[in-house]
Amino acid sequence: MTVPMIPLSLASSHEGPDLFAVISQSGVVRETPRHHHARGQLLGAEHGLLTIDAGNCLWVVPATHAVWIPPALPHGLYSHGPYSGWSVYIAASACKELPEKPCIFSFTGLLREAVMRAASWKGNAFTASQARLAGVILDEIQSLPLTHLGLPMPKDVRLRKIARALSERPDDNRSLEEWAAWAGTSTRTITRRFSAETGFNFTEWRQRVRLLRALELLAAGQPVTAIALDLGYDNVSAFIALFRRVFGVTPGRYKC
Repeated sequence: MTVPMIPLSLASSHEGPDLFAVISQSGVVRETPRHHHARGQLLGAEHGLLTIDAGNCLWVVPATHAVWIPPALPHGLYSHGPYSGWSVYIAASACKELPEKPCIFSFTGLLREAVMRAASWKGNAFTASQARLAGVILDEIQSLPLTHLGLPMPKDVRLRKIARALSERPDDNRSLEEWAAWAGTSTRTITRRFSAETGFNFTEWRQRVRLLRALELLAAGQPVTAIALDLGYDNVSAFIALFRRVFGVTPGRYKC
C-alpha cells in the first residue's frame, strides 16, 4: 500500500476551493486500497497502464485516457510499473453537471496543460485568473468524449494474477498452458472464467491489453514497427491488422 496522493481529510473536506489538482511521481508501483471521499476525482497516468477499481467496475486504462470517480464512490488504484500521474479533486457541489457513474474519458491536451498549471496553485482561495482556469477544467471534463476503451479485469484471484502480469509485460508470449501452470490453475478454468468475467476470452484479453499499451506508445511518437516488436509481435502486419479491426484505422492514422 502506498501513501495517499493527498490526505483523505482534505479529499473529504467541504471547505476550500471547488477544485484542486496534484501531480505525483514515484519510482515504485502505486497500490491504493479501496477508499472514498466527498470530492469527485478525475485521475490519469503520464505513462503506463492503471488498473482502476471503482464501484462495480474494474478496468485497465492507458495513459492516453482519464477516469472519472464521482463523489463518495469507493475506489482503488494499481499502477503497472512505477507510478507517474495526476488527479483533480472537485467539490461535490461542483459535480452536478458531471457523470453520476464512473467512466473513462479520452482527455485533451488543453485539459492536461490546465491540470498541470492548477497543480502549482497555493492557498485556499482562487485569484480571478485561477477561477477562470478552474472553469475551463470543469468545462473540459463535461465535454470530454466518453470511451469504452477500458479493459475489464477478471475477479478470480488466479486470473487477476495473470492479468496483472500481462498488464506489466504485454510482450510476455507464454502459452495458455504455461500461464495456467504459473498461476496454479487449469487451461479450462482460464478459458471459461476469462470469458465469463471480462467478456473476452484469454487470447482476446491479451490482444486488448497490448493494444492499450500501443495507444500509449503511439501517443509518445514511437514508430509502428518498433511498437509491434516491443509488444511481442513477430509479424508487424498482424499487429496492424488487429489494430485496424479494433479501432477502425491503422496505427499510423490513429489520433491519440
